[in-house]
Amino acid sequence: MSGESAASPSTLVIIGASGDLTARLLLPALAELLHTQPQRRINLVGVGRTALSDAQWRRRVRGAFREADAEDAMSSLASTPYITADATTAAGLRQILREVPEGRLVLYFAVPPSAAAEACASLKPSELPEGTILALEKPFGDDEESARELNGILRALLPEDQIFRVDHFLGRSTVLNLLGLRFANRLFEPTWSAEHIERVSIRFDETLGLEGRAGYYDRAGAMIDMIQSHLLEVLAVFAMEPPATLGEQDVRSATAAVLRATHVWDDNPVRFSRRARYTAGTAGGQALPSYVDEPGVDPARDTETLAEITCEVRTSRWQGVPFTLRSGKALSAKLAEIEVVMRPVRHLPVGFTGSDPGTVVRFSLGPDRLALELSVNGGEDPFALHRATLDAELGLGAQRAYVEVLDAILDGDATLSVRGDTAEQCWRILQPIRDAWRRGDVPLEDYAAGTEGPADWPRGA
Repeated sequence: MSGESAASPSTLVIIGASGDLTARLLLPALAELLHTQPQRRINLVGVGRTALSDAQWRRRVRGAFREADAEDAMSSLASTPYITADATTAAGLRQILREVPEGRLVLYFAVPPSAAAEACASLKPSELPEGTILALEKPFGDDEESARELNGILRALLPEDQIFRVDHFLGRSTVLNLLGLRFANRLFEPTWSAEHIERVSIRFDETLGLEGRAGYYDRAGAMIDMIQSHLLEVLAVFAMEPPATLGEQDVRSATAAVLRATHVWDDNPVRFSRRARYTAGTAGGQALPSYVDEPGVDPARDTETLAEITCEVRTSRWQGVPFTLRSGKALSAKLAEIEVVMRPVRHLPVGFTGSDPGTVVRFSLGPDRLALELSVNGGEDPFALHRATLDAELGLGAQRAYVEVLDAILDGDATLSVRGDTAEQCWRILQPIRDAWRRGDVPLEDYAAGTEGPADWPRGA
């Protein structure tokens, strides 16, 4: 990436600058980005309802940069003012736009999605400088209808390629590693279809519990927090048709086509979805109370902390291949991976002994890693088959996700941001499951924190 020249710094406005997202992720990521790309020049503007002086804001920024071992990157900041304002009001937004320094403007809404939507609804196209970029965190809306309404508000303000719906789960390197694996290798490219693949699992298990996030999580649950917001996008990248280029239009159109073809398996949300929540136990070395006893949780909401759904992609390439998406909290081990199980060979010559399951391809996310499980023979008995695993490290992947998010936003590269229509499709795909859960058609099961889930769920990935 070329970054910005010293003569024309970008202006990055972080709305919600005093919040957790800014302190925990955005400022450390910006520090790392500027440390590795010292040619960039940034006006970093903090905005929040909490009153801070410019000096107090600058001390917070310097502290975050120091903790990221990138205090030298402070020299890349042309200015670091702070504006006390309510960005959800028209008056507050006008104040912000009046006071920000010149330069290509990026408005990053590091606030709850509902607040970002309220803020955008207060804007008028004529108030935004030419080339302005809006960046918003997921989820986008609460259902398909509200996502469509939000998209209408955003499109009235700016062209689609200037709207960044952030999905940090798919950092640039993770996506490119996955696409490179598939499209640059003849071993995989011609076999990426139902003819050769039996099933696919996309899984994100955490050992962490609620971690004080009841205000958001108790209303979202595992299905919205991870499957709707992230894993469906992973599915779309995995299953897309080969794009002509890695440009924004080609890649986003290819992933959108996958999501339009994706449905709950057999249109049966009762049979092909599961939900559960954790009870007291020990996960990740931490003793956890039952989810319903966590501070801020309303037990009457029946919020799930573990969700699993099975989908199908109704295209000629993928018809008949189940895609299982699973995510949960307070589980026995941390796991973020795509597991691809190939079909067994059509004929195994008589004389071989031992089992012959299909080849398994595992793509771990953050750090990105490839594992290829094969059936091989040899050793003391040359006729006996056994499993061997080939491993390859592909890079840091998701560990650098927010660095890569900010890099793309500041460069105006929307390739890996979520396009408006795909955000709507993700809600559409899950709506039958949400309806079935609200009716009580799918039981809410229990699992002890620190286990793999309910006892009758499949073990392992």
